[in-house]
Parts: sequence; C-alpha cells; structure tokens
Amino acid sequence: MEDATDSTHGCGNPSDPEGDRCSDSDFGPSVLGTKDYWEDAYQKELETFKDIGDVGEIWFGEESMSRVLRWMDKAKISENAAILDIGTGNGAFLVELAKHGYRNLTGIDYSAASIELVRNVLQAEDLTEVTVKEMDFLNCQGELKDFDVCIDKGTYDAISLNPHDTEKGKKLYVQALKDALKDKGFFAITSCNWTKEQLLDRFREGESKHSYVKSLISYSDLIYDMFFNILKCMFAML
Repeated sequence: MEDATDSTHGCGNPSDPEGDRCSDSDFGPSVLGTKDYWEDAYQKELETFKDIGDVGEIWFGEESMSRVLRWMDKAKISENAAILDIGTGNGAFLVELAKHGYRNLTGIDYSAASIELVRNVLQAEDLTEVTVKEMDFLNCQGELKDFDVCIDKGTYDAISLNPHDTEKGKKLYVQALKDALKDKGFFAITSCNWTKEQLLDRFREGESKHSYVKSLISYSDLIYDMFFNILKCMFAML
C-alpha cells in the first residue's frame, strides 16, 4: 500500500521534529467528531441544494482536490482503477474524479443526509454510474475490498475528535483501510490535525509487510513536501 500524506497541523509546528514526535492524543474531543453534527450539517446542505443548487462547503477547498488529482496523474492511476472516497460528504470530490475521467468510483458516508445529498448532486451532474453507500467505514464488516485507491479528506480527523473511545476508532480505521485496499494500493489522506510523522506512525500499525512501510515512507515524503503549506486548518478555525 502506498500513501500520499498531506497535513498542516498537529501539536506544534509541522516542520518541527519535536512536534512530529508528540502524542497523537494531544487535543480534546469536539462535536466535529460526532455523527449527530454531520447529520445535521448535511441535512441543511441537502435543503440548500434542493432550494438553490449549492452543494455546500468543499472541505479543504477546491485546490486540495486539484492537488490530489495531479498526484493521481503523476502516479499514473488508471481511469478504470477502483477508487473509494471515505466519508464522501457532499460528493464534491466524486464529481471531480468523474470529470477527470475516473470510471469506477465509490463514495461512502455514515450520514444518511450526506448520501441523499450526494445522490442529488450526482443526478444533477448526470453521473448516475457512481456508486454511493450509507456506510460507517469503521463498521463495514468486510464489505469494502479490492480498491486501488482510497481517499480521505478530513474523515480520519473527525474520527480522531470523537468524544467516545477515540483510540478504538482510530485502530478500527487502520484495519478497515487495510481490508479495503488491494496490495500495493494507494492511500491519499488530507489532514489538518496530524503531522506527517504522526500519520506514518499510526498507519504503520496492523501492517506486517515491510514493503508497505517502505513505500508509505517514500511516497509520503514525496507528496508531503508538495502539500506542506497549502491547506488551512479548518478544524482550528471552527
């Protein structure tokens, strides 16, 4: 499994080695880590979309999506690659992936309102071939398998902010990712809460293949430099 890691915030300056070595539990819980918050947020965005056709906030901004797409081009990801958008939200990235030529797309979210919103957005864009499912990534029970690319834009951050059993949630995420990806698959994560080193440490867990660790480090170093000063820390702003 290879990885493109993108992060701008942890417990200190992301460029500071001391900050990279700090604990991955150094900030408190937040409503942003609760299902109720996202259900309410996407219900409002769904109503707005039905009223005026506005899909709502693009998490981390359009430039973040563009940069991930450019990385996918450089990594020569096939247009037929099986791609999973983890925590698809309003489906904005699914739309961009489809417009970029990717044909085998799946988006999941644990919010029923999110999935209804995504289906409305995809229908409006005439992208009815995209698969969307109401599903909790932490409890998918082996339903997600054989993906060439998994993409996370803020979902792991939200899980990390859950007020209830956060550590268990993070471990379940790593296992679910391992199950969902093919061997030598790609994982592209955009985070504003974790530094590169914290993410590397976390996603080494549960993986015994040494080749995974090597490729994770080498790809992360390449992509992290490109993303380093681009993203704003949305969670901190909220």
